[in-house]
Amino acid sequence: MLATGSSIDLALRELRRHGRPAKVHVATAIASTYGVQFLQRSHPDADIWMGALDEELTAKSYIVPGLGDAGDLAFGSKVDEEE
Repeated sequence: MLATGSSIDLALRELRRHGRPAKVHVATAIASTYGVQFLQRSHPDADIWMGALDEELTAKSYIVPGLGDAGDLAFGSKVDEEE
């Protein structure tokens, strides 16, 4: 998922710190408009491939409608932060 783009931005900066790739492709199942625009500004030479583009992010930076907290749930049951 490409929500804010900050994780991919960090990964691309680290990659480029160790060399200059001839071409960069970013592939994601779902992306937010905000994240795509952020990456286009910070890495204009990267090609971005996505299965779906969703317009909004929540206050927690979840893609809406997207997958919600799928990244958290991929590692087990969600724990309620208030418990």
